[in-house]
Amino acid sequence: MSLFKRLFTALRSGSISSDEWEQIRSNLISSDLGVKLVDQLIDQAKSSKPDDAKQAITRQVSSWLSNKDRGLITASDRVTTILIVGVNGTGKTTSVAKLANIFKNQGNSVLLAAADTFRAAATEQLQTWAERIGIKVVIGAVNSDPASVAFSAITSAKQERVNYLIIDTAGRLHTKQDLMDELGKVIKVIEKQSPVDEILLVVDATTGQNGITQARIFIAAVAVTGFIVTKLDGSAKGGVALAIEKDTGLPIKFVGSGEAIADLAPFEPGSYIESLFN
Repeated sequence: MSLFKRLFTALRSGSISSDEWEQIRSNLISSDLGVKLVDQLIDQAKSSKPDDAKQAITRQVSSWLSNKDRGLITASDRVTTILIVGVNGTGKTTSVAKLANIFKNQGNSVLLAAADTFRAAATEQLQTWAERIGIKVVIGAVNSDPASVAFSAITSAKQERVNYLIIDTAGRLHTKQDLMDELGKVIKVIEKQSPVDEILLVVDATTGQNGITQARIFIAAVAVTGFIVTKLDGSAKGGVALAIEKDTGLPIKFVGSGEAIADLAPFEPGSYIESLFN
């Protein structure tokens, strides 16, 4: 069922009891919109005529989405460096590979860096993806300094004149201060040689409001430029896209919809909003 289907079904009935309003409110909260946004939506619905409600709510929902550019910053005269950050388990490493695949299919040269040196499985996973795609990946020893991997990667990227360098980073949020210090060090090491063009935070849509908390922590520590949201659709937990953009003001740039290498696409706000209603 689409996110707003129950709301519009009730509005079309012409008479909504207080119990029905409470049920609608509970359903919307469970979709991870958050209490504040749900109450704004309910107030808008109550103040609108049934025939005008969809248009009014569409306007309100659209205003919650970020108005910042959803395109990636791309350098024409040097390597474009993209840092992928996020909590372990969100689909971070897989998103790195998917993004690399998009760039390669567009005719670009791509280099990957496995800077999540604290999880051997992450490095192995990235190596496997790189082999499938047919691109190189820079790795370091287990538990080695992530910044040293980043240094090697940006050095190689410049020497080989690749179009894109994508760096996978650690995501151990339970040691968040150490993690944020590590990210800061990685960024400084890279920027001594070349700018970091994008810092994309990967958020799992099914984590709901916890995903927003994660976003706040990362944004406070590094200059996040946008999001990759995994497992996002227009139903169930789909409200998190609205909530995270309203809370942070930053744009979702890509959406992951599955495990296959091609299951990553640019986020289309219009299509997403339409999916919430239909």
